[in-house]
Amino acid sequence: MANVVIISGSPSADSRAGILVRHMEAALRGVGHTVHTIAVRDLPTVALLSEDVEHPAIRSAIGLIERADGIAVASPVYRAAYSGLVKCLLDLLPKGLLADRVVLPVATGGTQGHVVAIDFALRPLLTAIGATDVLPGHFVLDRLIAGVEEGGYLRPLAAAALQDTLAGFSRALVSPIALTG
Repeated sequence: MANVVIISGSPSADSRAGILVRHMEAALRGVGHTVHTIAVRDLPTVALLSEDVEHPAIRSAIGLIERADGIAVASPVYRAAYSGLVKCLLDLLPKGLLADRVVLPVATGGTQGHVVAIDFALRPLLTAIGATDVLPGHFVLDRLIAGVEEGGYLRPLAAAALQDTLAGFSRALVSPIALTG
């Protein structure tokens, strides 16, 4: 199957976005994809902020993205925008690196109003840095993700909707077509 990288802008593994990323990893592995997750929060802060692309951890992260067939960018939404962590890593990617790779933007947020962050912030960023095959994306309300105190899972309706999105992502990975225009 395909080699997938999930770029996680989650502030912690136990946040709602972190729980969503774990669910995505399991679902994509379950259909046979090789999945690597880059938790941007774990990259060295000074190297990330100083754009030190020669730092071994940064170089390794970029290398994973270079070898990926598909990339899922997962971020919590803050004040109608994606995580600054996501932006820091994406800014380091060479222009055009995301071209001809299937890219899936995924976001979590506290209100339905945050869904606009995908179409008006994250998708434009991805296309501006050269992504050519960006899927419509997927948004999950925070209240549909049970926190770690409840076992850290997606509520059934959210899990089913995400499963449909990931099935479309998988189909696009096997037979990619130009999805942006």
